[in-house]
Amino acid sequence: MREKENLTLLGNQQTEYRMDYDPSVLEAFQNKHPENDYFVKFNCPEFTSLCPITGQPDFATITISYVPDERLVESKSLKLYLFSFRNHGDFHEDVINIIMKDLVKLLEPKYIEVWGKFLPRGGLSIDPYCNYGKPGTNWEQVAWNRMSNHDMFPEKIDNR
Repeated sequence: MREKENLTLLGNQQTEYRMDYDPSVLEAFQNKHPENDYFVKFNCPEFTSLCPITGQPDFATITISYVPDERLVESKSLKLYLFSFRNHGDFHEDVINIIMKDLVKLLEPKYIEVWGKFLPRGGLSIDPYCNYGKPGTNWEQVAWNRMSNHDMFPEKIDNR
């Protein structure tokens, strides 16, 4: 099966957990349906990173939605990649943009958005959002429209 050709983590029983940010752990496989536009969505409700100033942990739910082109991200590698932020110190806004840029580099998707919903610290929660649409395609305009209308109707927050 061609989709398994470059995958080293899926099914590997000797999984190594990187203790600091490591984009090299990300793996991709061939999309069997690049002619179709469809969303793939990942939710990571147990994301952690560190505050770059205090070193205290920051907890978040990270949501990644993308429309693949030629490649899809392999989910185990994505889990290990997100885990690699555990001891990484960066501001929330930086973390979200880093995740998106690493996935754009790996996948060259038609469209992608990454949203972090961080738990409050000091009475304030931060929910950074970023997106990307492939230049020169309709997805570039989708990205602009989504960004310019982002969070027009924010959800009620009663559990944080």
